[in-house]
Amino acid sequence: MSGFMRVLIVEDQIKTGNYLRQGLTENGFVVDVARNGLDGGHLALTGEYAVIVLDVMLPGADGWQVLRELRRQGKQTPVLFLTARDKVEDRVKGLELGADDYLVKPFAFSELLARVRALIRRGSTHEPETLRVADLEVDLLRRRAARGGRRIDLTAKEFALLVLLMCRRGEVLSRTLIAEQVWDMNFDSDTNVVEVAVRRLRAKIDDPFERRLIHTIRGMGYVLEARED
Repeated sequence: MSGFMRVLIVEDQIKTGNYLRQGLTENGFVVDVARNGLDGGHLALTGEYAVIVLDVMLPGADGWQVLRELRRQGKQTPVLFLTARDKVEDRVKGLELGADDYLVKPFAFSELLARVRALIRRGSTHEPETLRVADLEVDLLRRRAARGGRRIDLTAKEFALLVLLMCRRGEVLSRTLIAEQVWDMNFDSDTNVVEVAVRRLRAKIDDPFERRLIHTIRGMGYVLEARED
């Protein structure tokens, strides 16, 4: 698995988009979702993604236009096309425009997951399979974490939370963003589920060690970084 685990889904069907985000998040990816071609194209051009899952039929700008502009501007991010259109000429058009793979709806999530992973492997020869901050290391292939060489056992949600924090190291993440990315839900502001999860993660990642890596920014959220203090 690539060291870069961020996926962009451009899909206007809310149910499909949420289903894909939940499934990919549960498998350790950090996922952004755009609901139309204009937003999707902007994110694809300005963000750094391991794979873009792109629907063909989109409002604003269709998948063909998004892909054409992406390749025109030199972005070589792997693109997996999703479409209900299974004509050979449509598949050929997508591949000629620079798509890397093509999946026809309806599809099994397990197949999409396998294809996303295959695209990442294909394009990740120069990317590490581990994330590192100070002496904290996460092996994305084996889904393991260690600090100072000491193995740390994490639940699936704790692992997803840690990967999110490490992928966006140095960036303050709000509780709302964490809730959306890790649990695929919009939590009420008075819920403490994120605080509890961070507390449990800290108990494993920080408490047994001298140097803290997960910091609380009062009124804003959390950030993972190696500070000199």
